Amino acid sequence: MPYEHLFAPGKIGNVEIKNRIVMPPMMLGFGQFDGTPTEAMMEYYEARARGGTGLIVSEITRVNDFSGASAFAQLAISHDYQIKPLAEMTARLHRHGAKFFVQLHHPGRQNLGLMVGTVPVSIAAERVLGKTFDRLFYKAAPHLMPFMKKDVFLKTVSPSACDRAYSADSANRALTVKEIHKLVQQFIAGAVRVQKAGADGVMLHAAHGYLFQQFLSPYTNRRTDEYGGSLENRMRFLLEVLTGIKASCGSSFPVIVRLSVDECYRMIGREGVGYTLDDGVEMAKRLEQAGADAIDVSSAGYDTYNYWLEPTSFAPGWRKYMAAAVKKAVRVPVLAANLIRSPEQAEAQLREGIQDFVCLGRPHIADPQWANKAKAGKPEEIKRCICCLYCMESMQHNAFYGGHAGCSVNPQLGHEADILNCDGNGRTVVIVGAGAAGLTAAETLGRRGFTPIVLEKESEPGGQLQLASKPPHKEKIGWCIADLVHAAKKHGARILYNTEATPERIASYSPYAVFVATGAQSVRPGSIPGTDRKTVCTAEEVLSGRVKLRNKTVALIGSGMTGLETAELLCEAGNRVTLVEMADCVAPGTWMQHIDDCMPRLLAHGVKVLTGHKLCSIGAEAVELQKTATGETVFLLADQTVLSLGVRSEQRLYARICSEFPRVVLLGDAKKPGRIADATRAGYEAAKALR
Repeated sequence: MPYEHLFAPGKIGNVEIKNRIVMPPMMLGFGQFDGTPTEAMMEYYEARARGGTGLIVSEITRVNDFSGASAFAQLAISHDYQIKPLAEMTARLHRHGAKFFVQLHHPGRQNLGLMVGTVPVSIAAERVLGKTFDRLFYKAAPHLMPFMKKDVFLKTVSPSACDRAYSADSANRALTVKEIHKLVQQFIAGAVRVQKAGADGVMLHAAHGYLFQQFLSPYTNRRTDEYGGSLENRMRFLLEVLTGIKASCGSSFPVIVRLSVDECYRMIGREGVGYTLDDGVEMAKRLEQAGADAIDVSSAGYDTYNYWLEPTSFAPGWRKYMAAAVKKAVRVPVLAANLIRSPEQAEAQLREGIQDFVCLGRPHIADPQWANKAKAGKPEEIKRCICCLYCMESMQHNAFYGGHAGCSVNPQLGHEADILNCDGNGRTVVIVGAGAAGLTAAETLGRRGFTPIVLEKESEPGGQLQLASKPPHKEKIGWCIADLVHAAKKHGARILYNTEATPERIASYSPYAVFVATGAQSVRPGSIPGTDRKTVCTAEEVLSGRVKLRNKTVALIGSGMTGLETAELLCEAGNRVTLVEMADCVAPGTWMQHIDDCMPRLLAHGVKVLTGHKLCSIGAEAVELQKTATGETVFLLADQTVLSLGVRSEQRLYARICSEFPRVVLLGDAKKPGRIADATRAGYEAAKALR
């Protein structure tokens, strides 16, 4: 069998697990106010159990409704009425041979003030008004977002009144000793309910900056009583919960502790803040002594976001040294993620003794069949996570609209129960464009029994993805292209490169339908004087290599994500870059983690940033700008201008053929420019809907 270590059975406590593959906790938004699992949630988890995963750990599961609810659509085990539905979900996972642990959690200061006290009221209102309340609530919730950082809601709780969490930015207050004791009992009661539901164990979330970690950290725990000060005191809350669960559930009921072993503040330039790996290893040893059955090694918190939920620039396995340090210090099994992205990497880290189990979080979102494909010796069929962070961004955004997370490479996330009608009967569908939308449509149509023929005018697939893969540290986008092509071909698609899709060529295939996925073109506004100069180009031309700039003084107009990445590529070619942005901040609307990842590298390259400046005209040696706040004119010297002002849908072919064929579908960027996730979802939905 390939990957003999990966598919060897293992044990946590007395629970035997069929392989070393763990799906760790990930909050995606499939729940509901009362904390019971929805059908969508159960289908999501069951798809991963069916996919061969050995151990599945639930998303963050609250034990306290008042201050401990992190989301409206979250799993909970705070009341007895939640036992029966949790038992149903457990049984569904056990049916496929997977073991199931429930992660017990409290967010502490990393919560939104909006959440404090809201969930109990919402549960009561829903019982009276039914789903009418849900509709009203999610209609109103987005309008509350501007007030979330204005301290109009109750304070979140923390070991001590301390600095606000980076991502939540809500005011906090210190827990009283009485409140701590109550929380200890609520965690224990939650574990007892999990055991009654038939689940195999629990995990305590002492990572990623949540309440347990807040007690562990001298940065957030400034107490002077028995719960603060020394490491022994800072660990007291967590150890009281751990030993209490063991006493109430029995020593044979396993408890995993997910532990951030390094807060990573020094990695963002805050040397001396929080605790480091040496402290984390000592914590792991004490947890083992107190009865923990396994340590799930993680790192960082929301203040140091990118060092636990990595963006695409991070190398697979970059933090395996943390797991190795804990593995060397304890005898209980060690679980760890370590940004594992392939069965080969997973097998190597097990073989090297880095860890005992591999945690595959986002890879399980991207491909629920990860384990089965690896076991079958077909790693090339795995759709790889590209670390684009869309899952986290979309989950947090959609939480206020009653929605859930999406995935760039898996358009079926949250729709696991979809049934594709296999009624294609070999009929030909011509797809114009081998980008994300076109290739996803080709795969889906092939799964339905159609014959997809993809016409691509370029010599390689990917469309806009090719451009996205060119900046430094964006190699994982190339994985996406390769995986889309492999899946389309596996399901019968023919991809013809260097092939212009003329109406005559399309007609030659006598297609049942035509899908037009011709993408988008860069905006080059003719209304701004000077944009037609030879010293002006677009970010697309730079990324594609059609324009090569070296040792130039460049004004790069537009600081969206494409602008930031183009700036980094230009810097590595020796150019001196000034970013010009009309808004008052860099990359407005861009997920914060991408900015936090990219900007330090740009600043290290000497990039200058001008926000609040509007482009007025482009001259031979300078660009004319206007300060948006004052109207003052500013001239910026530049011998080259690069425009990164967005893209416009390419619909010329669609306009020519929409009336020539009975079924013509416009999709992807050609319909509306968007993200990778928008393109793959559009391709999937269009192919699923074809009749």
